[in-house]
Amino acid sequence: MTNATTLRGMANVSFWAEDVNEARAWYTNLLGAEPYFQAPNPNTPAYIEYRIGDYQNELGIIDKKYAPPAANMAGAGGATLYWHVDDVACMLERLKELGATEYEPLTERGVNWFTASVVDPFGNIIGLIHSPHYREVWSAMQQAQTR
Repeated sequence: MTNATTLRGMANVSFWAEDVNEARAWYTNLLGAEPYFQAPNPNTPAYIEYRIGDYQNELGIIDKKYAPPAANMAGAGGATLYWHVDDVACMLERLKELGATEYEPLTERGVNWFTASVVDPFGNIIGLIHSPHYREVWSAMQQAQTR
């Protein structure tokens, strides 16, 4: 059974970079892992992809020359994808040490709920969140797997 009109989960987030090799080095340092996929080849990639996090979500980096024309329009809309982290302040500092610039400062949103975001050296926004909701879902999934 499928539900064709429901968003079922984040499958891939793609960022743009003018120099994919430079982005690969930066993200490999940040993530502590090499990309598992590189096309057309590892020496001159136009696209690289990592699997990261508790659910092995896909993070893709695409050569900016393939960006849709509207992506470079002034005033174009966008979104911030927030990655759950255990300590937003600590990760925010690490990203800034790696050369990212603060976009949204550390902000308390509620009890044990924090957000912040940065712009990576390639112009992409990385959102950080510590959310009690994420922890509840993750814990429930862990319990279901042990049954």
